[in-house]
Amino acid sequence: MIRLAIAEDHQSLIDGIILLLKHEEDISIVGAVNNGEALLDLVRLKQPNVIITDIRMPKMDGITATKHIKKEFPHTKVIAFTMFDQPEAIAKMLEAGASGYLLKNSSLNDVLEAIKTVHSGKNYYDANINVNNQKNKKKKGLLTKRQIEILELVAQGKTSREISELLFIGIHTVDTHRKNMIRILGLKGKGELMRYALEKKYRF
Repeated sequence: MIRLAIAEDHQSLIDGIILLLKHEEDISIVGAVNNGEALLDLVRLKQPNVIITDIRMPKMDGITATKHIKKEFPHTKVIAFTMFDQPEAIAKMLEAGASGYLLKNSSLNDVLEAIKTVHSGKNYYDANINVNNQKNKKKKGLLTKRQIEILELVAQGKTSREISELLFIGIHTVDTHRKNMIRILGLKGKGELMRYALEKKYRF
């Protein structure tokens, strides 16, 4: 039996999925919630074996929730269900441990196929995204994990000194990472790095 949990901040989408699955004898919906924190509570209480989650949600986003879920329940399968097909969103969900990635314009039959596929131990990715290409980009290391951490803090308006204190690294190290990110991303200066960081922050 597939025990399914759904996290999505648009109730109409939840209702559509429930309507699709209500006649599936091998799928039981153990709960549906509208934010990441509630998803964590639901998973701890009901322990589903498959989860469909939006990426951008109130209180806790799907990426952070997936990281927590995979740490506590490593055998639970997670499917990202989102309107975002940007490389950064895909890469972050894959890194967090997602087994599937679906765009919200997918048919409900695709949702059903994704659920059954990941439950069987395989990965499922929307036909409209090139996941292999995103994996290759990730392997090339466009930005390192540390640089992504710094970029997220830049988006929050943190100074190099504040970032160094938060990450327990030297200011010179932070400044070096900033320069390297500007070079890697093909930007022209600190101002462009801030704009890039803010743009990426709100894409999820």
